[in-house]
Order: sequence, then C-alpha cells, then structure tokens
Amino acid sequence: MSSYTTIDGRAVAEIEEKKSRFIASLAHVETEEEALAFLDEIRVANRMARHNVYAYVLREGGAGAAGRVRYSDDGEPQKTAGMPTLEALQHAGLTDVICVVTRYFGGVLLGTGGLVRAYTGATQAGIEAATKVVVSSCVDISVRIEYPLYDQMLRIASDCGAKVLDTQYAEAVTLKLRMLDGTQQPLLDKITELCRGQERVEVSDPIDAMF
Repeated sequence: MSSYTTIDGRAVAEIEEKKSRFIASLAHVETEEEALAFLDEIRVANRMARHNVYAYVLREGGAGAAGRVRYSDDGEPQKTAGMPTLEALQHAGLTDVICVVTRYFGGVLLGTGGLVRAYTGATQAGIEAATKVVVSSCVDISVRIEYPLYDQMLRIASDCGAKVLDTQYAEAVTLKLRMLDGTQQPLLDKITELCRGQERVEVSDPIDAMF
C-alpha cells in the first residue's frame, strides 16, 4: 500500500539572519504548472526582494520515486540556496510541495556557509508551520442503514478503522466512510451481519486521499 507525506494547503514562516529577512512560503501542489503558478504569485507579491529561491518535489511521473524535482538559486551563489531548500524538503520526507524562500537583503554578506544555514533554517521553519498529512490509497464506502442500528454502525466503523466523512439523515441514515484500501472486507462483513443483508452499500474504486 503506497502512501506519501505532503502538506495541507499553505504555510509561511520567517527568520532573520544578520538583518536579512528570509520568508519561506510553502504550498501543496500536484503539477509543475501549479508549482510555477505559486512561484509567480510569490514573485509578484515580493517584487522588491533581492531573491526568490525555490525548490519543489512532485509525484508527477508515477508513484514511488519522486517524479520531478527542481530548484533554483535565483542569483545566490551556486548550491547555497536552492539545494539547501530542496534538501530540507526531502529530509522532511515531503512530496507534492513547493517552497519559495524570499530574501530581503539586510546589507550584511553572509558568506556561503551563512547562506546555506539561512535557507535551510527558513525552509525548516516553514515546514514546522505547515500541517503535514499522509496521503494513502483509500476507498470510500456509502452505507444506508435504519436509525435503530446507527449507534452500532458507528462503533463497528470505528473498530474497523474507518473514518466518517459525512452523515445524511432522511428516511434512513446514510453514512459515508473512508478507510485504507485493503482493510475494508472485515467492515463489509460486519455491516452485512448487523443489517442481516438489508443494508445498501456502495464501495468506490481506490483513490489517493488524506487519511
């Protein structure tokens, strides 16, 4: 069962190093187009900045190894900015993510070691500010049951590792559940046992989803 870690939405963090401001902006992206659009957005918002260094890691190109990895020093000395930013993302085990580190120069040169520390530190601060989520292969299960069985159904779902996504109350209760693909059969068996074959169950094809 393949799963990977990414971030939910966006995050921003800032550090200061010898009067230079380093602002790390992170975003969840799934395509190169989305990554470049976010980069353009940050550049536009920080036109007065000296540098907008970036790195991104995408699953594009298939599961398993990262499909696409890119970084840019954006005018900083080679391997002092984009590479440390990328390495911080990879060290955190993140994919489908872009980090843009905006530098407002403070008048004091940092040297190559200082730059590496600053860009690494800013990226790590951004990662800490982000909400990290695991995306796995899941199935969604829709089950329609009678009201008297509702509480028992919730307990069974919880015991089997399912999460309730939605509940609709009408003539009967319709629950939408999500669970890891490959773990659903015990739940389906217990639903049949609980409802004595009177339930209505639909199981989706596997999807990549946060769980």
